[in-house]
Parts: sequence; structure tokens; C-alpha cells
Amino acid sequence: MKKAIRVLLVAVCLLMVFTTPVAAAAPYQTYTYSSTGFVLTSPDAYVPDKVVDGAIASANFGELRDMVVDKDGNVYLVDATNACVHVLNKYYRLTRTINSFVNEQGVPDGFNNPSGVFVNDQYIYICDTDNNRIVLFNHDGEFVQTVGKPESNLFAEGSIYKPVALAVDSYGRMFIVSSTTYEGVIVMGIDGSFYGFIGAQKATVTAWQAIWKFISQNAEDEETVTSTEYNNITIDKDNFLYVTTNSIDEAAQQNAIMGKDKGGTLAPVKKLNASGTDVMTRNGFYPPSGEVKVSTSATSKIQGASSIVDAAVGPEGTWSIIDDKRSKVFTYDNQGNLLFAFGDTGSQVGSISTIKAVAYSGNDMLLLDKDNASFTVYRRTEYGDILISALESQNLRLYDKEVEGWTEILKRNNNFDIAYIGIAKAMSRDGDYENAMEYFRVAYDSAGYSDSYKEVRKEWISKYFLIIPVVIIVFLVLVLKFFGFAGKKNKAVSLKVGQKSVTEEIIYAFHVIFHPFDGFWDLKHEKRGSVRSGFLILLATILSFFYQTVGTGYIHNSAELTSDSLYLTLASVAVPVMLWIVANWCLTTLFEGEGNFSDVFTATCYALTPLPLVIIPGTFCSNFLTAEEASLVSMLTTIGFLWAGMLLFFGMMSTHGYSFGKNIVTILGTIVGMIFIMFVAVLFTTLLSKMFTFVYGIIDEIQYRM
Repeated sequence: MKKAIRVLLVAVCLLMVFTTPVAAAAPYQTYTYSSTGFVLTSPDAYVPDKVVDGAIASANFGELRDMVVDKDGNVYLVDATNACVHVLNKYYRLTRTINSFVNEQGVPDGFNNPSGVFVNDQYIYICDTDNNRIVLFNHDGEFVQTVGKPESNLFAEGSIYKPVALAVDSYGRMFIVSSTTYEGVIVMGIDGSFYGFIGAQKATVTAWQAIWKFISQNAEDEETVTSTEYNNITIDKDNFLYVTTNSIDEAAQQNAIMGKDKGGTLAPVKKLNASGTDVMTRNGFYPPSGEVKVSTSATSKIQGASSIVDAAVGPEGTWSIIDDKRSKVFTYDNQGNLLFAFGDTGSQVGSISTIKAVAYSGNDMLLLDKDNASFTVYRRTEYGDILISALESQNLRLYDKEVEGWTEILKRNNNFDIAYIGIAKAMSRDGDYENAMEYFRVAYDSAGYSDSYKEVRKEWISKYFLIIPVVIIVFLVLVLKFFGFAGKKNKAVSLKVGQKSVTEEIIYAFHVIFHPFDGFWDLKHEKRGSVRSGFLILLATILSFFYQTVGTGYIHNSAELTSDSLYLTLASVAVPVMLWIVANWCLTTLFEGEGNFSDVFTATCYALTPLPLVIIPGTFCSNFLTAEEASLVSMLTTIGFLWAGMLLFFGMMSTHGYSFGKNIVTILGTIVGMIFIMFVAVLFTTLLSKMFTFVYGIIDEIQYRM
């Protein structure tokens, strides 16, 4: 009897363990993205807590299409199969089902393919899609009224009204998304009055569509390719609307993400004000659009940009969007920074087969699974609590507490760039600009770094305001003295007979850049320069570009320096110069050019003289300029390239004895020749590589056989 009792007790304990809903381990990896697009893993902000299906809710769930949660934690589920709305309490148990009513005419009525629901303090609004209307109920489930199709000549002729989602602001205005309406979000009053359209979504036009539109001159074609419809909508406490669409061309959407396009034209989610203007802040590394790095391979299970189908507003200005292609959730702050992303397809607890809707319920997040007719409740973790607490302190401007919160985040996730930026901003607001600069730098936030540096520089200038003008004046005087010395030296050397020294040849470059016509003439005919001096000028140009790569101020070049950067710098200078020299010499040999290879080389190198003269001081000054002043460095560099281009043109003209027109034709031919040489070089390299692979394969096979 004792043994039997023990076995029974063990069985009861095991049964309790397996039947009690407990938090499951997350079957996914939570992550964010770095500024360079690398995936950075992070602790889970939400973990699956329980799955609620029809059996648990004591309801008959069919095809669930939408889900919202009211302020009391009640969950409203739109069931298209059963043509009803299930209302669950905060314990996820069914309290009522709204499926039939008696309409205004006193006739029994019901829903036909309902798709969306919205709840506020007054009413429950249901999108009765195939009946082309909105139906209102009070919170006791009693019918209030119906709002039919809006009447307006703004609707295209023959248009069909199919409401699939809606949101209602604090003034009672309804913002309705119709699946067949391309003009934007429909704005209506509860009395059925039509206020207009807002936020029409523009899409890209492919090359073929543009050609066809030009050929056909068809207004309907133009409408089809320039506008797309929204698929969902939600609203925050300040009456800002979050609208989503998955009708944008995927390639264009992904290109906008990788190009860090902060505009809203190709955004799958927008934040609209009451007038329909997109006011979303997109200050993150990448615009809020879901997945950043995606696969385009035909062998990949999931390809292309994210398909965004719903949005939900969370605590402290956070908001989330869902990607039904990957069953993932992407959560952002009010600045558009990605806080975390998680989720995956699958059958484990926490994975969603086909994600359809997202909603917040207090500290929990609810995700609707269309295929499994259920929703999963995700519990916010300690990491998520600290993250929200830090954002709360940020919003309340409690800077010391904000720093503490972000510091706690970094203890758990030192890859989280937003935490570094949060600490930096708090320090900056508190006046600690130097330390803020360091945190901005760690997070590769050059804009924030620039703002803090501006304050540091302001303090530094006020401290040394008497020394700075003196240094500038001394520098300008030394430059003028040097050019005066160079002028006298060149004048004296012009009377010198015989071989010129390297120093004299280098100093002559300062005469050439200001007097190109007689300068290049004397360079060739009077032997004022040589290949050796030309090579030294080319070397100085390469070194100046090296200095630009390693010495540019962080604000103007926040990219991490690698050995590849130096090799690329060398190739970007030496290769074009040598291609130009070879192509020009080959072409001018055929077209009666008077210059030989050494003449072309020397003239080309002397024409490069302005580049180090502007790049070196420009790079040095970049360490003292803010982001707003970057145009000064760009302008200086542009002047240097234009100056060098002008010298190269007149240098070739003087070297070969060409007329102005013939020189233009020759230069265009030289550019074509450079392209041809590169093509042949790539072709030869590819052929050589294949030959090497073939020979290596034969040798390897022989060794294997032996």
C-alpha cells in the first residue's frame, strides 16, 4: 500500500509539472544591428510564457485575423471563419462572443468576413469587410450603430470599399484602411461624414513600368504604379497613426534600407499626424523597415525584404512591427533606433507559424498565430524591464537615473550601441561633453559626437582666442614667403644651363600650377622637370591620400581603419594614373602626338601637384570642424581635383602640340582606352586564374593517383 501511494504521488507531481503553464525557453535569438550592418546578439527582452488557443480560452477559434487589447487587459480577437469577435478577459478566458445583432431597421444581422477591430473607452469598432461597413458596439456587447460606405466624388469610379483595419482618435474620428483603396487612409466621422484621404503611400516605378506608362499614356496605369494600399493601422495616445504596407516593391524597399534612406517614400511603416504628414523620426542606423540583412538567393527559404503587416504601440514611446514572412517582431524607440528583434517560424512554444497581429498588454506582448488559431503571450524579462526603465528616465529627463539604467544594460549586453548613445546624450545634457564624445565614438554616432565636440571646441576657443588668430596669420605669412621664394628660385633656374637638381625640379611644379601654358612647354622643351621629379610628386600625392585615410577627423570619417583601406587608397590613386599614362601614350602615338612616354608621365605627375596642396591642409582642418562644416573640406578637395583636371588638360595639350579641339577628342579617347585596358586586364586575370586552377587540379589528381 505504501509503495502504491508513493507511485501515485510521483505521478500526480509529474502531471502537475507537465500541465502547469510555465515560461518556456526562447526558441529564437534576440538581436540588433550595428552601424555597419552586423548582427549583434543580445539578451532576450521577451520570452514566451504561454500559448492561448481555443481549448484554453474555452472558445471555438477559427481563422483569427486581428487582435487588440484594451486598457483593462481584455483581448478582442476577430474570427473570420465564425464571423464574430471573441472577447477574453485578462486571464484569457472567453467572456462573450459578438456574432449577431439587431440593426437600426430592427432586422437580425451579422458579420460577413470581418477583418479588424478597435476598442476605446466608448465603443468596440468592428470592420465588417464584405458587408462594406463599420459596426459599433458598447462594452456590454450591445449594438450601437453601423457606419456604411463613405459617399464622395473623391473615390475613383467603380471603387470598392472593403474596410480591414481602423483606429479612432480622441476626437472620435475614424481612420479606416480599405484593402482596395489606393488613395490613402479614409477619415470619417462616427455619423458617416467623409473628411477625406490622408497619407497616400507612394511606391517606386520600375524601368519597364515607366516605359509602358510613357507609351500607353494611360491614367489608370499611372494610378496603378504610383500608389499602393495600406494593410493595417494603429494609434498612440497622442493621436499619431502608425500605418503599414507590404505592397512596396521589395527590391526598392531593401535598397532604401541598405542605402540608409531616412525618407518615408519607401518605408513600409509610417507615423502620420492628423493631416497625413509622415512625422516618423528615423535616427537609427537603418530606417525602421524590419530585417536589414536579407537573402536574395533562390536557394534560400526566405528571401527579400520584410513583409510588414501590423504595428503596435508599447510603453515609453516604443513601438513594434511584425514581419509575416519571417514571423519576427522588430521593436524601436521614438527616435527610430532598433531596440531588439526576435522571433522565428516553427512549432516550438514561442515560434509562430504565420504571424498576423501584435498587441501589448501591460508588460506582456501578444502575437497572433493565424495558422494555429492561437496567440502566444510573451513575458518581458529583467533585461526588458531595465531597457524600458532607461527609456522612461530618458523621457522624464532624469539624466543620472538614465545613465544608471543604460549602464545596467551594458553590463548585460555590451554590444548595445543604443545604450552607449543613451549614456552619451545624458552626459551631454549634463554638460559632460568630453566623456559624451567617447561614448558617442564607441557607438559610431558621428552626429552626436559632432554636437558634443562643438561645445568642447567652443570652450577651447574661448580659452585660446588670442593665440588662434596669431597662428593663422603666421601660417599665411609662411605660405606667402614660400611662394615668393619659389618664384625667385624658378626665375633664377630659368637662366641656368645644364641638368637641374631634384629640388629645383620640384620647386618648378609651383610655377606650373599657376602658369600652365608656358609651364608645361618649358617642362618638356627646356627640361625643367624629369621622370624622377614626376615620380616624387606622384609619391607625395599617394602619401597625401594615405594621410587623408588615416588622419581625417572622426566626425568626417567614422569608418574603422583596416589594412584593406590602405591598399584601396594606393590602388585608387596609382591605378588610374598609370592607366591614363599608358592609354594616352598609346593613343597619341597613333595620332601624331609629340610627347613620348616619359613626357606623358612627367606632365601627368606635375598636373597632380594641387592635390597634396589641398588634401593635406583639408585633412588637418577636418580634425577641428564639426559635421555641419564638412562642406568646407569637401569644397577644398573639389577645388583641388578641378585644378588638377585643368592642369592635366593643358599639360596634354602642350606635351603633344594639339589644338584645343583635338585635345578634347584625344582625352575622350584616352578615357575609352582606360576602360578597354581594364577590361582586357580583368579578362586576362580571369583566364590566368582558370588556367592555374586547371593545372593545380591536374597536379592534385596525379598526386592522389600516386
